[in-house]
Amino acid sequence: MIVVSVKEGETVERALKKLKRKFEKTGVVRELRDRQKFTKPSVLRREQRLKAIYVQKLQSKEID
Repeated sequence: MIVVSVKEGETVERALKKLKRKFEKTGVVRELRDRQKFTKPSVLRREQRLKAIYVQKLQSKEID
Protein backbone atom coordinates (compact mmCIF):
# COMPACT_ATOMS: atom_id res chain seq x y z
CA MET A 1 0.00 0.00 0.00
CA ILE A 2 1.30 3.42 -0.93
CA VAL A 3 1.14 6.02 1.82
CA VAL A 4 1.72 9.74 1.30
CA SER A 5 2.33 11.86 4.36
CA VAL A 6 0.94 15.37 4.06
CA LYS A 7 2.61 18.08 6.10
CA GLU A 8 0.67 20.87 7.70
CA GLY A 9 -0.04 23.66 5.26
CA GLU A 10 0.73 21.49 2.22
CA THR A 11 -1.72 21.68 -0.65
CA VAL A 12 -3.72 18.77 -2.01
CA GLU A 13 -2.14 19.23 -5.45
CA ARG A 14 1.30 18.74 -3.94
CA ALA A 15 0.17 15.55 -2.17
CA LEU A 16 -1.32 14.22 -5.42
CA LYS A 17 1.96 14.95 -7.18
CA LYS A 18 3.81 12.93 -4.53
CA LEU A 19 1.33 10.06 -4.91
CA LYS A 20 1.72 9.98 -8.68
CA ARG A 21 5.51 9.99 -8.36
CA LYS A 22 5.41 7.06 -5.93
CA PHE A 23 3.08 5.14 -8.26
CA GLU A 24 5.53 5.62 -11.14
CA LYS A 25 8.50 4.52 -9.03
CA THR A 26 6.83 1.32 -7.86
CA GLY A 27 5.61 0.45 -11.37
CA VAL A 28 2.06 -0.41 -10.29
CA VAL A 29 0.41 1.04 -13.38
CA ARG A 30 2.90 -0.58 -15.76
CA GLU A 31 2.38 -3.98 -14.16
CA LEU A 32 -1.39 -3.57 -14.30
CA ARG A 33 -1.23 -2.83 -18.04
CA ASP A 34 1.07 -5.80 -18.63
CA ARG A 35 -1.33 -8.14 -16.84
CA GLN A 36 -4.30 -7.07 -18.95
CA LYS A 37 -3.02 -9.00 -21.94
CA PHE A 38 -0.91 -12.10 -22.39
CA THR A 39 2.37 -11.71 -24.24
CA LYS A 40 4.22 -14.77 -25.42
CA PRO A 41 7.66 -15.27 -23.87
CA SER A 42 9.27 -15.27 -27.31
CA VAL A 43 7.78 -11.83 -28.03
CA LEU A 44 9.05 -10.53 -24.68
CA ARG A 45 12.56 -11.77 -25.42
CA ARG A 46 12.47 -10.20 -28.88
CA GLU A 47 11.39 -6.84 -27.43
CA GLN A 48 14.13 -6.98 -24.80
CA ARG A 49 16.74 -7.81 -27.44
CA LEU A 50 15.61 -4.97 -29.71
CA LYS A 51 15.65 -2.53 -26.80
CA ALA A 52 19.17 -3.65 -25.84
CA ILE A 53 20.36 -3.15 -29.43
CA TYR A 54 18.80 0.33 -29.50
CA VAL A 55 20.42 1.33 -26.20
CA GLN A 56 23.78 -0.02 -27.34
CA LYS A 57 23.59 2.06 -30.53
CA LEU A 58 22.81 5.19 -28.51
CA GLN A 59 25.75 4.53 -26.19
CA SER A 60 28.13 3.94 -29.09
CA LYS A 61 27.06 7.26 -30.65
CA GLU A 62 27.93 9.07 -27.40
CA ILE A 63 31.46 7.65 -27.51
CA ASP A 64 32.08 8.73 -31.12
